[in-house]
Amino acid sequence: MTDRLIYKIAPRALWVEAELSGRFDGAPVDVADGFIHFSTEAQMRETARRHFAGQDDLLLITVDGERLGDKLKWEPSRGGDLFPHLYGPLFMARVVDVVPLPLGPEGHVFPVAGQEAS
Repeated sequence: MTDRLIYKIAPRALWVEAELSGRFDGAPVDVADGFIHFSTEAQMRETARRHFAGQDDLLLITVDGERLGDKLKWEPSRGGDLFPHLYGPLFMARVVDVVPLPLGPEGHVFPVAGQEAS
């Protein structure tokens, strides 16, 4: 695949724990499935709608997929789309950006493409 940047949506409390340890081992669903679920930019809005509807206090984590090496696999999921799955922990050095993902009246409000947030 060619999507260099991939995205993870995570509850803030879970992510804060990961930052303290220096690695993210995944949300409960990731642990149960044996890999960390990610989405591409084109997939992340649908992921939020399907799996995080109505949830507040979320973060959008941007990761450089190229830096994950062979532990990142592109596998079919929804409708045959290929999704990035990380078979191993996500180390903080691979994280490019972390921004709030607020809940608006019509769903989550994503950052505008091309704008870097801190």
